[in-house]
Amino acid sequence: MELTLTEAQYNLVYNSFSFVIASMGAALLFFLLVRSRVAPQHRMAITLSTLVVGIALYHYVRVFGSWEDAFSYVGGEYVQDGKPFNEGYRYVDWLLTVPLLLAELVVVLKLTKGKTRSLIVRLTIAAVAMIALGYPGEIAAADSSARTVWGVLSTIPFLYILYVLFVELGKSLERQSGSVKKLVDGLRYIILATWGIYPIAYMLPSLIDDEANAEVARQVMYSIGDVLAKPLFGLLVLGIALAKSREDGYVEPGGQPNSAAAPDDASELLEA
Repeated sequence: MELTLTEAQYNLVYNSFSFVIASMGAALLFFLLVRSRVAPQHRMAITLSTLVVGIALYHYVRVFGSWEDAFSYVGGEYVQDGKPFNEGYRYVDWLLTVPLLLAELVVVLKLTKGKTRSLIVRLTIAAVAMIALGYPGEIAAADSSARTVWGVLSTIPFLYILYVLFVELGKSLERQSGSVKKLVDGLRYIILATWGIYPIAYMLPSLIDDEANAEVARQVMYSIGDVLAKPLFGLLVLGIALAKSREDGYVEPGGQPNSAAAPDDASELLEA
């Protein structure tokens, strides 16, 4: 069955993809430019943030192109003329970026090597399982029970990720400073809030009878979730890295120690 969208519906999705591309591109440039403000021992987390938005930028360019190719403008409406919109680009992106997002949070805290390795391995396995289990339901028919079944299965590793972040990681924060703890708490609640967008968007085809409205809402919500979960998440990781660099007394080449940084320092803004 061909999907037919009004001009407003088509352009809303089109512009949301454009917004994500601009956001990822700006974040990529920003992370590259501010990397030198972070002490060398904390730069790996910024490198991971840069990789995340770079990977997302590439995939959203592909998503954007696939959306354009999937529709033809006919009689004042946009008709999907047989070229399928490739939903797989999103899942390939998530398969790469979600484990990296979780890894950058663990890496920036500079825990013991054993604890860091254990957390990254377990979170990566859970993240891959979450994405892999969600995909069969994503491509299933809206009125099929398969979407619900696979969605429930995908939720199990998601709940495990939350357990690790809020319970196990929480036990590892005792040696962190107050400012770092505050930023880590912010990161964990951002994960909870922004990742909560995805299952809602995932179930919209089963909840909204109008196929066009369901598809538009799903694509826009996924786009909003990606902006919040990647550039914004990376900014908070940067704030943690800057705070820890200040605590270490790091001095930028040709600059002043971060402990004497001006009030408009990026981490100060992120903590506000």
